[in-house]
Amino acid sequence: MLLAWSAVASTGCQFSAMGQNAHGARLYQQGQYQAALQEFQKAAASSPTNPDSYYNMAATMHRLGSQQNDKALLAQAETLYNQCLDLSPDHVDCHRGLAVLLVETDRQDRAFNLLKNWATRSPQLADARVELARLYEEFGDMETAKLQLYQAVQLDPNNQRALMALGRQREKAGDLQQALANYQRAYSLNNMQPQLAERIASLQRTIAGQAPGTTAGGTRLVNTAPTTRY
Repeated sequence: MLLAWSAVASTGCQFSAMGQNAHGARLYQQGQYQAALQEFQKAAASSPTNPDSYYNMAATMHRLGSQQNDKALLAQAETLYNQCLDLSPDHVDCHRGLAVLLVETDRQDRAFNLLKNWATRSPQLADARVELARLYEEFGDMETAKLQLYQAVQLDPNNQRALMALGRQREKAGDLQQALANYQRAYSLNNMQPQLAERIASLQRTIAGQAPGTTAGGTRLVNTAPTTRY
């Protein structure tokens, strides 16, 4: 679960909140969850309307609650996720985190309702479809997940997360050419992704092994993996 903070004005309390969230995120990545939580709490106090501070507190309490099997911490995390969504109804990470928490606490129906309602409320938002696809895939409904991803790409052809998820599904289904096309498109949108570059190179080698030197359509393969430092 990744912590996130958005760009805010570089003055006054908002600037303090940005720095505190950034410091807290570094502590979180180091596994210092209690120290991270303190920074996120300071950030929320500095800027009470910053949704990312509430998300960061929620994600940290979620992690601690899961590690310690502490229902009270998980309940606090849920409250904070909802506070984040009150401030930012389309907050992607917060929707994901809350959906995960609901599944982990055996409330799968509420997780689906959360994401379905989001997709209905924000029909123009591709990320809502991506998160819903993730949930369908987790519960084994691959066809519905794929449909959600198709819709996400139609809404936003440059949505990197949708392209990568669709590529992964197509690769699992054995549609390697289309998977490669999705991965390459996602990589063209953000080439600072060494793992994706490796996935592309691996898939190219697999396709090349099926038809040495060419793709199925007769076009010579080009290795798009970056050669420069990331």
